[in-house]
Amino acid sequence: MRLVAGNRVTLLRNGAEFFPALVAAIDAASYDVRLETYIFADDAVGRAVGEALKRAARRDVKVRLMIDGFGSRELAPEFIVDLRLAGVVVQRFRPERGLPSFRRSRLRRLHRKIALVDARVGFVGGINIVDDLSGHASDAPRYDYAVRVEGPLLAEIYPVVHRLWWLVAALSRKDRQPGFLPPAAHPRAAGDTTAAFVYRDNLGHRHDIEAMYLEGIRSARREILIACAYFMPGWRMRHALMEAAARGVRVAIVVQGWSDHRLFQRASRALYGALLDHGIEIYEYGRSELHAKAAVVDGRWATVGSSNLDPFSLFLAREANVAVFSESFAKEVRGSIDHEIHHGARAVPRLLWKRRPWAGRVAGWLAYGYARLAMGIAGIGRRWS
Repeated sequence: MRLVAGNRVTLLRNGAEFFPALVAAIDAASYDVRLETYIFADDAVGRAVGEALKRAARRDVKVRLMIDGFGSRELAPEFIVDLRLAGVVVQRFRPERGLPSFRRSRLRRLHRKIALVDARVGFVGGINIVDDLSGHASDAPRYDYAVRVEGPLLAEIYPVVHRLWWLVAALSRKDRQPGFLPPAAHPRAAGDTTAAFVYRDNLGHRHDIEAMYLEGIRSARREILIACAYFMPGWRMRHALMEAAARGVRVAIVVQGWSDHRLFQRASRALYGALLDHGIEIYEYGRSELHAKAAVVDGRWATVGSSNLDPFSLFLAREANVAVFSESFAKEVRGSIDHEIHHGARAVPRLLWKRRPWAGRVAGWLAYGYARLAMGIAGIGRRWS
């Protein structure tokens, strides 16, 4: 991690805080807007963000939107055409063609969620451009986080976003005009927070997010608190968590109680037994859909971003997190996760888990075996298992 001082990093909880901040930043843009997202939905939120992008383009702001070809596959062509007619440049990352498969190339998705405006403000997190209330049965909003970033850390984010846009544009023979360079991020300090931009790609940064988590877990002395939508870490991370618990660190993990991927959830639950045996606390969140990807270590270090602790995020997808070295920020994230534990989650008791019916155990290990097979086909099974 490259640590950068002099930033202001603001925690945004759920879409209720994120979307108004994003739209306001786009509406204040004067020359450059860049937005990457896995899901862009044609719902009330997607239309509000789309209108903000179109307003900016009509003011002669250069607006670039990149959506993932799988995550946003249901976005109607008419929606994209409308954006383009207003002047928004839209790219699809790896458009879906044919039937889904476990081929590694098909699983390398754009899963990060980043927005950049005028080299002045940026947003990084796990929140897609989709209504918080869609996709699940609860009346409560989806549980998720993002951060608003101001200051020198933007200079670390812009080249990463620009490089991917250039690569996709070059491959599709679009938007390769001479002089297409990222704007220089404002170098002046905006606060007193030290932070790092940590991302995963398939070139020189394949293991950076995994390494960030491992370093944080191995250095913990008091507490590790993780909220993770899809939790199926490889052996190295599971071992690091169990070692931390063995040396007296409180390790608490919040995962989904309700899931849109039931097979994955069953496979994830197959790991509970060993973790519970080592004294790790597991909480299943049931108030709504948990989509957060956040962690706090010892109340001094926190991370928020798009990366789950699963083989898809850690070994295949393009992801982005912000690591923040601030006790006040870490306290805020910890307080938010702790609040959700007490008001929306239930603990998984070790003894009751051990006594669950055999049918559930067999189903879990079959699902885990299927996940192992899929990762093996994708070529990452040995590293993950």
